[in-house]
Amino acid sequence: MRIMIASSTYVPAMNGQAVFTTNLAEGMVKLGHNVMVVLDSQHVHASQTIVNGVRVEELKSVSLHILHAGVHFSPFPGLEVRRLFESFQPEIVHIQDHYPTCRAVVREARKRQIKIIGSNHFIPENLAPYIPLLPRIKPIFNWLLWKWMLAIYKHADVVTAQSNAAANLIRNQGLNLPILPISCGIDLNLCYPNPAIDRGFYCQRYGLDASKKIFLFLGRIDGEKRIELLLDAIRTLNREDIQLAIAGHGRVEEKLRQMAVKMKIENRIRFTGFIPSKDVPGLLNSVDVFVMPSEAELLSISTLEAMACGRPVLLANALALPELVRNGENGYLFKPGDVGDLVSHMNMLADQPEHWSTMGKVSREIASFHNLDVTLQRFETLYSNLIKQGSVTELTQGLRTPA
Repeated sequence: MRIMIASSTYVPAMNGQAVFTTNLAEGMVKLGHNVMVVLDSQHVHASQTIVNGVRVEELKSVSLHILHAGVHFSPFPGLEVRRLFESFQPEIVHIQDHYPTCRAVVREARKRQIKIIGSNHFIPENLAPYIPLLPRIKPIFNWLLWKWMLAIYKHADVVTAQSNAAANLIRNQGLNLPILPISCGIDLNLCYPNPAIDRGFYCQRYGLDASKKIFLFLGRIDGEKRIELLLDAIRTLNREDIQLAIAGHGRVEEKLRQMAVKMKIENRIRFTGFIPSKDVPGLLNSVDVFVMPSEAELLSISTLEAMACGRPVLLANALALPELVRNGENGYLFKPGDVGDLVSHMNMLADQPEHWSTMGKVSREIASFHNLDVTLQRFETLYSNLIKQGSVTELTQGLRTPA
């Protein structure tokens, strides 16, 4: 098959959409398909490259760095998108967002009667921390942003979401299309429990204290992740045997560092900085508990990677995160935004290290349902059925994410 995938982000970006899009494109190449990725240039200038067998076409863009670091968009991509359709002749189109490049791709695909799949990675909460006075206008803000998204996704033939919660979220906006929950998937051959990992090596590498009980957050350090709750929890706990590791980069990193100093807890928190992908499995195998306080996760790849490495988890009881927890078996859910409940569960986990191994085995079992190989097979089947004009019933057979 000739598959065109359109997105606003791709490697080397490490957000969830970029990781999924890259895994999907490269996975389809490995399955023998011809794949072109069309996206907004991350360097402003247009470029054409072959990356791991994927033809990557970056369109000339403008930077929105003043609003959000690393964000670019192509304001008028129509002519270039038309040229790419002519040269590549895609049999199927798969968009990852509703921004200008994907909109241009959808318009061109409809003109040519090419089937369209839309995977959604967006919720208004991703932008909420950066909108002044939002509490006063939140209902209007959410309505406008969903309307903007639906204006393009209503032209798709099928829409996919990473979890059951994410699929239901779209259905509740009134989109009257087949909406399939298909996990974004993780590579279980890269992330797995590895007793041979040298905990001391990774702790020394990232400034962690191997003698302490280490709780890890790994991901973008942005406002919607609610990492400030973890700082409040560490201050409230006042336990010298617990260390919090915050791994990643983002817009609020410096603010959080200053908060830690002001709270006088900087000696119990370690900001590791960006973790290269090659070090992620080793680091995950070297910590004790993974914690995710975000209330805006459509799935959470970093949480799944931690679970695949056999870690107990402590997650906010919000959106898709409850789908990853069997409460008391592989970890716990805490009330979103409730520092007291977070502290209670951190204490509970810290005081039962004898259960961590058993919890980790259950985490690994749950993560196995999100095997990247299965995700790729599901999308390959979906592409094939659409090209063959399969019925909606045929499209949905065997494609749902396990609850």
